[in-house]
Amino acid sequence: MKKIVLCCVFPAALLAVQAQAAITVTDDAGNTITLQKPAQRVISLSPHVTELIYAAGAGDRIVATVKYSDYPPAAKDIPRVGDNRQVDIERVIAMKPDLLIVWMHGAFERQLEPLKKSGIPYFFSDPRKLEQIPETLLKMGAMFGTEKQAQLAANDFRQQVAQLSSRYQSKSKVKVFYQVWGKPLYTLNDQHIVSDVIRTCGGENIFGRLPVAAPTVNLEAVLAENPEVVLSGDSKNQVVSGIEQWKPFPSLLAVKNHNLVAIDGDELNRPGPRIIDGAKAVCDALEVARTNRNQSTGSKQK
Repeated sequence: MKKIVLCCVFPAALLAVQAQAAITVTDDAGNTITLQKPAQRVISLSPHVTELIYAAGAGDRIVATVKYSDYPPAAKDIPRVGDNRQVDIERVIAMKPDLLIVWMHGAFERQLEPLKKSGIPYFFSDPRKLEQIPETLLKMGAMFGTEKQAQLAANDFRQQVAQLSSRYQSKSKVKVFYQVWGKPLYTLNDQHIVSDVIRTCGGENIFGRLPVAAPTVNLEAVLAENPEVVLSGDSKNQVVSGIEQWKPFPSLLAVKNHNLVAIDGDELNRPGPRIIDGAKAVCDALEVARTNRNQSTGSKQK
């Protein structure tokens, strides 16, 4: 008597779906985001988010973004749904994204409720330390199914940060004033990733301990702190560099020792992959300041 074996043949596509596990990550606000499959249509609601998505290998998944998302160059062709003050919520929902990646700020908080009600998954991105950049790249790699490229980008970023830290952490401290804008004059405190860059380079943010993330200060307060370096995060369209306003104050140590430095604000203010280039520029500026200090005092400090 022949033995009859019955079997069931499932379509390959069905088996693939069954084998695919849900994707779960935690965003920078501590929220858990779960996707049933890699995101295919994402809306980026911040320029730094756009740069992170491209670095993670998923730039072609961005269906819309906001004003000033201009890097890499391909990002300039992506449709806009608003800016850092106002987002067209109806248009966002109409574009049927399967993921939103957003940056939390005052203007966005007022618009969050309609997006919550829409049911579209959203991921908050707000890296405040350099070490969070590669962590974010890996999370994006998971959400988009581009783990390999995200891993390569994360490893490269970590290596470059480690090199900077190893080279400059033992150096003598340099007091730094970081100027975001000149009129009104405001800076950033230690909650911002720029301060982490300054620390990595062996510097100290003179206003790092202020309670407001982007505090307004006055000329008298800066002069009283007497920073050894003034860094100005200039924009590409800025006609006059922000450092020019300090030249009339020869008693300021940064002026006296010729340590007024303009840096590309997009490379330093945006917590994305390019911040490593901004960090290198900051480290170079602080190292020049140490050299100028030693020459002016005749000392041999590190």
